Amino acid sequence: MNAQHEMSHEEIARAKLEVLRREHRDLDEAIAALSSQSLTHSLTLQRLKKQKLALKDRIARLEDELTPDIIA
Repeated sequence: MNAQHEMSHEEIARAKLEVLRREHRDLDEAIAALSSQSLTHSLTLQRLKKQKLALKDRIARLEDELTPDIIA
């Protein structure tokens, strides 16, 4: 039989989280490489930093979604 495995909401969120973290690392490396060049492209650098910050926010939201609330 062909048993299909449907991903749970948590599995999907964790996969998205990993992709976002990878994108965040890639942007960090691109920003570092661009910053080290003698001719700094300030507009490009600014855009990359803005994208990185937006990714950081999305990562934080997903992490909060995956972290169970602790009732004190």
